[in-house]
Amino acid sequence: MATPELISGYDRAVLSVRARVLAYAQFLWTNSPSLRDEDVERLVARIVPVVRSGQLQVAQLTDAYIGRLSQSAGISWSAGVDRALVDYRGVPSDVVYKRPAVTAYTSLTGGSTFAVAKKEGLARLSSIVTTDIQQTRNRQAQHSMSRSGFEWYRRELSGSENCALCSIASSQRYRTGNLMPIHPGCDCGVVTMKSPNDPGQIIDGERLETVHADVERFVGEADRGGRAPDYRKLIVSREHGEFGPTLTWLDDDFTGPNDLGRPAVL
Repeated sequence: MATPELISGYDRAVLSVRARVLAYAQFLWTNSPSLRDEDVERLVARIVPVVRSGQLQVAQLTDAYIGRLSQSAGISWSAGVDRALVDYRGVPSDVVYKRPAVTAYTSLTGGSTFAVAKKEGLARLSSIVTTDIQQTRNRQAQHSMSRSGFEWYRRELSGSENCALCSIASSQRYRTGNLMPIHPGCDCGVVTMKSPNDPGQIIDGERLETVHADVERFVGEADRGGRAPDYRKLIVSREHGEFGPTLTWLDDDFTGPNDLGRPAVL
């Protein structure tokens, strides 16, 4: 049985790893005197191994967590951490972790001060670190669940910075073969579910109704049939080139290849 103590203990352990890795990356970036090419190379060389170590720790915690859930439910499970899940982007880490510098250079080209540009780069770095940690958590959970007898899972809200997208998703159950969609900054966990004795697709109608009420307060109307407003235009799950399924708003745009190049003028 997935006890509250087991779930919260796992969440705290994962968030603790993420917090330490993020604090380290932010410290190095903040204390870098400049962002010249050689500075960025040094930052990337120091940050990437620490992020990778954090990802592996989270993968191990997640695998052990799914194992505990399996044992509690009397379901078969085969332990195993897949190190390949760390390299999920298909893009070299040293390229990915230079993107905060690209953000800073772009800001400088637009006329920002160095302090402002550096702060914008820090925000980009923080987003990349947290996304990498969460992606490892999600993908290892999927890998571990696939090695167990569980067929279903639900999204577990962390209790911190829960957005409406995650709240709606947490009111329903999903097959373990489906990767849990995320958005940048998401820190949701997973709780496995047995079948077929579980309820239907919607497992928390009260929460779902609360979110609908929030939508009505936000846009002035709501419709459980999704007609007015059209919920498809408020909440979507679409494919991101590196992340996979991503929760987002319909009007949000992902960074494209043309946005990743370094400006010629610094």
